[in-house]
Amino acid sequence: MSKQPTEEKIRAHTFDGIQEYDKSLPNWWLFTLYATIVFAVAYWVYYQKADIGMTQEQELEAALAQVDEAVAKAKAEAGVLDNDTFAVMAKDAGIVSAGETVYKQTCASCHGQNLEGGIGLPLNDAEWKHGSEPLAMKKIVEEGVAAAGMPPWGPVLGDQKVNQVVAFLVSKQVK
Repeated sequence: MSKQPTEEKIRAHTFDGIQEYDKSLPNWWLFTLYATIVFAVAYWVYYQKADIGMTQEQELEAALAQVDEAVAKAKAEAGVLDNDTFAVMAKDAGIVSAGETVYKQTCASCHGQNLEGGIGLPLNDAEWKHGSEPLAMKKIVEEGVAAAGMPPWGPVLGDQKVNQVVAFLVSKQVK
């Protein structure tokens, strides 16, 4: 059996002696076109109209926050202590609860159970008289403030417990 050659339709018009075949577009091409249109409309609704997806700025901020947290966590694991490390430690429930326990045993008698103050200054506000940055807090707890009557707790508690107390105080700071 031999196939009969099919006659191709030629359009009736001619331009500069050129004639065109009257062929329809391939199905794969039409499918790609329609899929692209559907995707574009869905993308537009998702990001522009429904406000479901994050904007590029929000995605960047989230990614940078993850990087900052990973860097601070790596510093904490390496033993480097800075303000960012204490911020990460303040988010760790285990460290904060250990710091709260140490605080209640050693600090609450002067600064109050809820950091409201008493004999000592209140610790539940954002500004401290001797510095409210985590490293300044650590220095205050370790070395004390003789003029204010606060004893140095560094030799008594040790470095780990001082760090836990500072992480607890950072977690309770009003921003």
